[in-house]
Amino acid sequence: MNICIIPARGGSKRIPRKNIKSFLGRPIIAYTIDAVLKSELFDEVMVSTDDPDIAKVAQQYGAKIPFYRSKENSGDFATTMDVIYEVLQEYKKLGKEFEYGCCCYPTAPFITPGRLREGWELLTNTKAYSVYPVVPFEYPVWKSFKMDANGYISFLWPQYVNHRSQDLMVAYHDAAQWYWFEVDYFMKTKELVTPRTKAVILDKTEAQDIDDLADWELAELKYKLFKQKRSR
Repeated sequence: MNICIIPARGGSKRIPRKNIKSFLGRPIIAYTIDAVLKSELFDEVMVSTDDPDIAKVAQQYGAKIPFYRSKENSGDFATTMDVIYEVLQEYKKLGKEFEYGCCCYPTAPFITPGRLREGWELLTNTKAYSVYPVVPFEYPVWKSFKMDANGYISFLWPQYVNHRSQDLMVAYHDAAQWYWFEVDYFMKTKELVTPRTKAVILDKTEAQDIDDLADWELAELKYKLFKQKRSR
């Protein structure tokens, strides 16, 4: 059995009510729920929240709220791993256990059923413990700078100053969308990055992390382009 866990607490600081804020006409969490349901990969699709308003919206779009998140895991310092672990423990108390899980973020409108299926197939066909979507950094991180207290900059890796960008190893970052994982391994370790983690590589037009309002506006612009490309 597979479970999808969508962590959506109510206390967002930088973007108030972020998880249910309107994104091009719909609450942003609706995009995640819709993609997850259309993937037809899950026996249970639930939202972990401490907020009745988020719960109401989530249920309107087809997700379940079997219980509310604990106060302990509703603060600023609760990790994704803490939330997943709590959810799986609570389901166990209800007599429900799962073989595989997928954590999908509520502010990731670029999630698609196809990419979720791709991740699922990679997880199960390779016996990985977890699978992430990742995106290449737009500029080689090996040529990045650091800044000291006086505002002076210097290279983090000066040995690469004279290397051509195309000769440097490609580095990737988390696309901040979803994480497939093998439940037994996770419950023993509380790890999503494991010695056997695989990746689905996304194009930079398929992802946008949303931390502030500028990110939000950029995400809406990119999403319009994303939809146009997929409709061709």
